Amino acid sequence: MIRRVALAAAVAASVLAAACSPTPDPGASSPPTSSDAADLASLRVQYGLPECPDTDPAADAISGGLPATALACLGTDQEVNLAGLPREPTIVNLWAQWCAPCREEAPFLREGLAELDGVNFVGVNYNDPKLDWAVEFAGLVGWIYPHVIDQDKTLQSQLRVPGLPTTYFVSEDGSIAGVHAGPFESTAQLRELASEYLGVE
Repeated sequence: MIRRVALAAAVAASVLAAACSPTPDPGASSPPTSSDAADLASLRVQYGLPECPDTDPAADAISGGLPATALACLGTDQEVNLAGLPREPTIVNLWAQWCAPCREEAPFLREGLAELDGVNFVGVNYNDPKLDWAVEFAGLVGWIYPHVIDQDKTLQSQLRVPGLPTTYFVSEDGSIAGVHAGPFESTAQLRELASEYLGVE
């Protein structure tokens, strides 16, 4: 069972860091945790994370769009093909619970989710060995939208992931209209980029 005290201490310590690369914190003293599917499913329900959308596993990637994948949905037994996501404006945010800048931008993504009408949000829990902590973190910061898992960094070469966090703005035709590397500094910045890349307010 996850200890709230341990997570709170990790949050407090991580805010002191300035940047993240796609590698877990080498200073972390706790060994990676492994959670079975039943535990993760229970945690997902406890923290209010929804299931992932159904996607066509045979959908091919379009030029300039998200790659075809078979990524597990965090806390469910679903597999998600990012190339088969609904053709709607979508914000895809790559994050990990060990990443300090991911924690810093957390409230802006939560507020953006509430304020941006007609925009889907999808999280990618990336290179994160502690899936149980990831579920808890996403729930506690209010990221109540679907999340998939890419522990093996399969997206790194396909999306040229520069580090964490990184956010991709996907237009309703499925193409990636813009990329924001690094954390958002405000909800206003997120809204401005959504307006610029996706044409939404």
